[in-house]
Amino acid sequence: MYLYNSATHKKEEFIPNDPSLVKMYTCGPTVYHYAHIGNLRSYIMEDVLEKYLRYIGYPVKRVMNITDVGHLTSDADEGDDKMLKGAKREHKTVMEIAKFYTDAFFDDCRKLNIKRPDVVQPATGCIDEYIKIITKLIDTGYAYFSNGNVYFDTSKLDKYYVFNEHKEEDLAVGVREGVEEDTNKRNKNDFVLWFTKSKFEDQALKWDSPWGTGYPGWHIECTGISLKYLGENLDIHCGGIDNAFPHHTNEIAQSESYIGHPWCKYWMHVMHLNTASGKMSKSKGEFLTVSLLEEKGYDPLCYRLFCLQSHYRRNLVFTWENLDNAAGTYQKLIAKVAALKNDGGEIDNEAVAALRERFNAALGNDLNTSLAVTALYDVLKYKTNDATKLFMLGDFDKVLSLDLIKKADEVRKRAAAAAKPTAGVYSILAEEGSEDAEVTAKIQARYEAKKAKNFAEADRIRDELKAQGIEITDIPGGARWKRI
Repeated sequence: MYLYNSATHKKEEFIPNDPSLVKMYTCGPTVYHYAHIGNLRSYIMEDVLEKYLRYIGYPVKRVMNITDVGHLTSDADEGDDKMLKGAKREHKTVMEIAKFYTDAFFDDCRKLNIKRPDVVQPATGCIDEYIKIITKLIDTGYAYFSNGNVYFDTSKLDKYYVFNEHKEEDLAVGVREGVEEDTNKRNKNDFVLWFTKSKFEDQALKWDSPWGTGYPGWHIECTGISLKYLGENLDIHCGGIDNAFPHHTNEIAQSESYIGHPWCKYWMHVMHLNTASGKMSKSKGEFLTVSLLEEKGYDPLCYRLFCLQSHYRRNLVFTWENLDNAAGTYQKLIAKVAALKNDGGEIDNEAVAALRERFNAALGNDLNTSLAVTALYDVLKYKTNDATKLFMLGDFDKVLSLDLIKKADEVRKRAAAAAKPTAGVYSILAEEGSEDAEVTAKIQARYEAKKAKNFAEADRIRDELKAQGIEITDIPGGARWKRI
């Protein structure tokens, strides 16, 4: 298996520190609001990586942090405390906000078939670890106390910039114009490890420390949590590309200064999900969530397929038209699987080997999920029996997690129910060449809703079909439909 390593800027063969357990760390969400689908693209791709590692035989321990303590806009103590901002917005405590949006995040993950990591650790649960690390960094000269805060001294490093070669004079002191420089720093690039003096007089969460009552900086939490659960030799660290600098850069600086040797072998960064106007972000108001997709009639797994159709190292542009195309592809794929007959035939081992070779060639080459999706169609076209095809589709779906077998079974059941004779036969006619068991089942469900006087549900189904390009015309004793 080969992965592109962001730290070395090249594709490398994956060789874990210890093949008996791959140690994987994922930067988790800041739980002050719902995750938007741009955030979730990273978690989908990280999920595929973890599942593929397991698929090819590696045991994996995956750890994720939950940022439930103040996450500032910059290390200059600038911008809003996101957790406090969420609490004020909803008139709740910070911990109530953290609990609500943590649960919401994992509910979105469930809908997208993203496996929950083996360890999920809120940042507020590891304060002692941060204090221990910071204390050693001060003792060894890598950190200093200045005007109430503890800073990491980047001038002590032989190399600070790992993912990109920056020139110090080109760096902004904050994340936007108008940010004042933090004059407590010795160097422009130094970053906060612990705050005791902050502009947030009403900071909700504070802890005692050797440097006074305060709270940890953002970067130290991932170092503390990773070292606690995965030890000093990490195999893979994942995150969105916007985490590469400064967050992951600072993680490397403090972690390797603390342990005294190289820390993480492979860094995986997922590129942005963009809209027509640029990077998707909550601050721009482009707040597309899984719940919004559902309200518009989309199965969340259509979005998962949409992400899988592109390589994780390419920016992906979201439009409703692009999502419609993915939804149409998903429905057609399910229909093709539903058409297969599980006739109890013997599994064709030669076909299994040939098809797995194609699948592994795709994902083993820097997680090429687009070609892995193509491998699903290779199964459908392969000259072998349906039992083997169903077996392979289920096998590949252990990684892709599109629920193909489950959804196909549901289509068959709905089609069978719709085909049962009832009093007052309701005929569903399709234009030539457009037969589709899934569409038939939905039109039947719309009819049943209307018969039960549940007109809101009937309208919802009609709108859902319309969004998929299906036009329904009611006729005496039934309905006629066509693709538009």
